[in-house]
Amino acid sequence: MLTYQDLQALGNDDAKRVDFCRQVIEQHKQSELYEIAKLGDEYDRKQNRAITQFIRFIYRVDGAKVPDTFSSNYRLASGFFNRFLTQEVQTLLANGVTFKEQGAKEKLGEKFDNKLTIVARYALSAGLSFGFWDNDRLTPFPVYDKNGACYAPLVDEDTGSFPAGVRFWQLDTNKPLFGTLYEPDGYTQMVWRPGENGAILKQKQAYKTGTIGSPAERAAGAAQEYGENYVGFPVVPMWGNQQHQSEIIGLLGNIDCYDLIKSGFANSVDEASYIYWTINNAGGMTDKDLIEFIEHMKTVKAAVVNDGGASAAATSVEAPYNSREALLNRLEDDLYRDFMATKTEDIAAGNVTATQIDAAYDPLNSKVDQFEYCVLDFLHGIMEVAGVQGTPTFTRSQVSNKTEQINNVIASAQYLGNDYVTRKILEILGDGDQADKILKEMDAENANRLKEAEARLKELEEARKAAEGEAAE
Repeated sequence: MLTYQDLQALGNDDAKRVDFCRQVIEQHKQSELYEIAKLGDEYDRKQNRAITQFIRFIYRVDGAKVPDTFSSNYRLASGFFNRFLTQEVQTLLANGVTFKEQGAKEKLGEKFDNKLTIVARYALSAGLSFGFWDNDRLTPFPVYDKNGACYAPLVDEDTGSFPAGVRFWQLDTNKPLFGTLYEPDGYTQMVWRPGENGAILKQKQAYKTGTIGSPAERAAGAAQEYGENYVGFPVVPMWGNQQHQSEIIGLLGNIDCYDLIKSGFANSVDEASYIYWTINNAGGMTDKDLIEFIEHMKTVKAAVVNDGGASAAATSVEAPYNSREALLNRLEDDLYRDFMATKTEDIAAGNVTATQIDAAYDPLNSKVDQFEYCVLDFLHGIMEVAGVQGTPTFTRSQVSNKTEQINNVIASAQYLGNDYVTRKILEILGDGDQADKILKEMDAENANRLKEAEARLKELEEARKAAEGEAAE
């Protein structure tokens, strides 16, 4: 297994470093991390491997096993894994990350919440993903991506951390393979063309570069270029859970079982729509004769049998229903229970109280609590690299009886400060990030009302004094 220490031992030998990076890429493609990430990606895309690759076989009279191209062969892939990942990620991150400190969120860039959501989804699906802080933006680095670049991390033998890695992409096997080696002191771009040895595309450069000089010097090309690196390594890992494994682990068997039974159920219903004919006293008929008889029945819908007392009887077959439906429902309940997901269909109908909703979301919230620790560790790593100080918080998204929650807050308003009540109501409405702005506007409106009231009192006082003066005269 190649490690970060193996990379350091190469020194500055470009040829050895290029060859080493190619070995890292191949090692990554053969790793368990890559294979499980690929598996999770397939199920996230509803391309469930067990059912999409399922082939029905029949045995010929000579015993040969051949694919069955005659019977129904529906391949119905369920979307459980996609739904579970979406529910967990959106419950935590749908409303974005917020900071109590003003200006902290702005330093992370406009699309930070979107990119954080992508990194988090990759982490749950694969068990591990990475995010690269690129000057003023976050870029997701998945360990596997069917349509994009993959990141192969290098582990430190002493600490178990990931202080380096190779990001690579290739359109096809007959196309060039591109790679970028990320290290604490900069990154190096490489390429491997078909039939050629690898080469350096761009020598190592710092992560932050720019020029120093006046506008005139820049126009004349006399400005000085500079480069500097971050305090820490800018490629930060995010684990999907405390077990450091993909969420597909433990669910795979149930999902495959559900898909196979559901597809088999559909095949049985389809095949049961046929009418099977039993030919009595027709032992001399060959397989060819039987096929011709069936084709005749499909065409004219009638048959006349007059062959030494032979007769034909139609038979229909009813597909078994109750047992399969019960098993599918049981598997679905088990999947929701094992993933600790919330079946919103059970609480979406009727006038459900906030207490009932909270109880239904309790397993999911417990699971999201664990995932939140992983996301916070990632955020602190990114914030350290980006030089951002603050306390990140999340407002969870879930089905709720908002009217009841708001009424409870208002009922307790006499014991709470106005700022707290306003912030809490905005959080319930999903606008917690607007709290500071709205509180400022409310303070400004209150200040204007106070000024208007003071001006009105002044007018009334002046009018009173004028009236008293007139009365005295």
